[in-house]
Amino acid sequence: MNSESLIALVLIGKPVTEVWAYWTLPEHIMQWNIPFNDWHCPVAENNLVAGGRFRFQMERKDGREGFDHTGTYTQVIPFEMIAYTLDDNRKTLIEFQQIDHNTIVRERFEPEVGTGTAMQQEFCQSVLNRFKNYVEQQ
Repeated sequence: MNSESLIALVLIGKPVTEVWAYWTLPEHIMQWNIPFNDWHCPVAENNLVAGGRFRFQMERKDGREGFDHTGTYTQVIPFEMIAYTLDDNRKTLIEFQQIDHNTIVRERFEPEVGTGTAMQQEFCQSVLNRFKNYVEQQ
């Protein structure tokens, strides 16, 4: 992970065992892995093991814009940490920390070159905020 990494985080009012399940199971990923109201995640494939692949399709509901978020897991420690490398070689580290009956989810990621860092930060934080809302409503 380089020194230019961006960080987004949320505090979720649920224990880490529940948060982990909502973060990792495809049927849940499809419900929260969206940045904006006019987007959706129609496909989520997740082989959560070191060396396993993932693919999350994110797109506008009208189909005008979208992308596949794809990569390979490099390290998985259940209920603590997930590290992966995207297909463009950028690295991400997601940490889960339980405090009492709450969980902090912290995502540290290398930004994409050529795209404004403020926009990338906002995008990631928006997805984490949606994750928090989804989990807390379950």
